[in-house]
Amino acid sequence: MEEKIKSLVLEQKHIDLGGRMVPFAGYSMPIQYSGVVQEHMQVREGVGIFDVSHMGEFYISGKGSFDLIQKISSNDASKLEIGQAQYSCMPNEKGGIVDDLIVYRMTDDGYLLVVNASNLEKDWNWISKHNTEDVSMQNQSDKMCLFAVQGPKAIDALQRITDVNLEEIKYYSFEVGSIGGVENVIISATGYTGSGGFELYVDNADALTLWENVMSAGEPEGILPIGLGARDTLRLEKGFCLYGNDIDETTSPLEAGLGWITKFSKDFINAENLKKQKEEGVRKRLVGFVMTERGIPRSGYDIVDLEGNVVGNVTSGGQSPMLEKGIGMGYVPKELSKKGTKIKIQIRKKQIAAEVVKVPFV
Repeated sequence: MEEKIKSLVLEQKHIDLGGRMVPFAGYSMPIQYSGVVQEHMQVREGVGIFDVSHMGEFYISGKGSFDLIQKISSNDASKLEIGQAQYSCMPNEKGGIVDDLIVYRMTDDGYLLVVNASNLEKDWNWISKHNTEDVSMQNQSDKMCLFAVQGPKAIDALQRITDVNLEEIKYYSFEVGSIGGVENVIISATGYTGSGGFELYVDNADALTLWENVMSAGEPEGILPIGLGARDTLRLEKGFCLYGNDIDETTSPLEAGLGWITKFSKDFINAENLKKQKEEGVRKRLVGFVMTERGIPRSGYDIVDLEGNVVGNVTSGGQSPMLEKGIGMGYVPKELSKKGTKIKIQIRKKQIAAEVVKVPFV
């Protein structure tokens, strides 16, 4: 049976803006409008707006909510104050990752969990399975839209339409306030581009108003709507993991370089085995690499050593608009993970030279 593709609340708006719609994570999503490179550079140098309303939002609240979050997530939520957010992941029982997510502390005992669209049902079932104390859970995913307003000029544009002092919202913090004529918007200093900006969580009923007011406010900065294509090249240049590519049910957070969100100061699912892995050291590591010869690495391509042996595969790859060369990420044995290590990427019938580098690329 074919999965029914869901529409974004603003689907018609994207079509009117020239968005090329493609199926992604169960939704019809705009992959590009004016072109990936132009959109990418607009976010790096100015401001752009993404409709990422396909993301999932779960509210976990009341008695036991904190304990449930501590059990299912690898980061330590005790560090969160009201108005702060935290990047984390949900380890599975086998050493892999159920999903990566952002945890927002909304109230004393109320949390918003933002998860990947493609994992929505899986994540909900996973958290429910571990919710042995009957903590209140609400799936708000179909009731909310999410717009990412990203780039160095995001504050200039957005400050015109809100009284909230955006300069004062620190990275990975948020305020709930009025923006663009809409009340109760979560204004969060987060994003997936590494170029600064905000993510705005808004009720479906107010989504069009907010979108149009943000677009008007950003006109002096030349704001553009940005599609999934540029979202991918932007996050890749910063070395941000994409679930399903760079991390999944078989990759450990420690192998993926996510030791910084894996806190053994508390007990969580599979903590004991991950702690053991940390002590013994990982056998493979997620690395970034830059092509030193012409070639564009793509997800799934083999990584080979200088003797021609296949040692791993590319998990994410593409042409970097900023560097104007091929970049990628992939898992290699620990001994090949050092910066400066020469490797090759199998691109069709050729083995093309590349070098391991430290991420971010840009």
